[in-house]
Amino acid sequence: MKLLLIRHGESEADLLDVHEGRADFPLTSLGERQADLMATYVAETYSPQLILTSPLKRARKTAAILNEKIGCELIEEPLLKEFNNGVLAGLSREEAAIKYPLPAGGRPIHVPIQDGESELDIRFRAENVLSKILVDYQEHDVVVLVSHGGLISNLLNSFLRQPINTEFIYPTGDTGIHLIETKNQKRIVWFLNKQEHLIELKYEEKE
Repeated sequence: MKLLLIRHGESEADLLDVHEGRADFPLTSLGERQADLMATYVAETYSPQLILTSPLKRARKTAAILNEKIGCELIEEPLLKEFNNGVLAGLSREEAAIKYPLPAGGRPIHVPIQDGESELDIRFRAENVLSKILVDYQEHDVVVLVSHGGLISNLLNSFLRQPINTEFIYPTGDTGIHLIETKNQKRIVWFLNKQEHLIELKYEEKE
């Protein structure tokens, strides 16, 4: 099975300098254009049989745009939601730093943000959804997961069997694509954060 891990396009929160997380902002018009370019590339290159998406607006719309080009089954998977950042959701970074400053030395991985989840919680959620996908959808050759930067980073660490307290993170740009595969008991990483499909935007900006 090949898994395409895809982050949503630009959301309104990206322009507001706020903590997004579970705050449910929609895509911007640029985000929709990014999703359209990504969808064309994925449809022409990989022909997925299934799309699983976070139900948050920015991911759900990205997945819907992709599905318009592919026409395969589309399923909402709540485990693909972004990190639950509790009281920080939707707050400006400046306001959050004043109201809810990080503890000295940082927050221990087992301690959740108020009304949210901990780093351990999101890693466990990533392990859960990855196991579920590899078992429940193993008859598919190519499956797309449309999600969020934090959850995708945890999925990659889960896939690579990194320790819970690993220092590795995997940044993902707007509609960035990661391709991983399970084959003959091996776990293969083909590429990370591919955004070549967005090159066309540079030419559109010059017109």
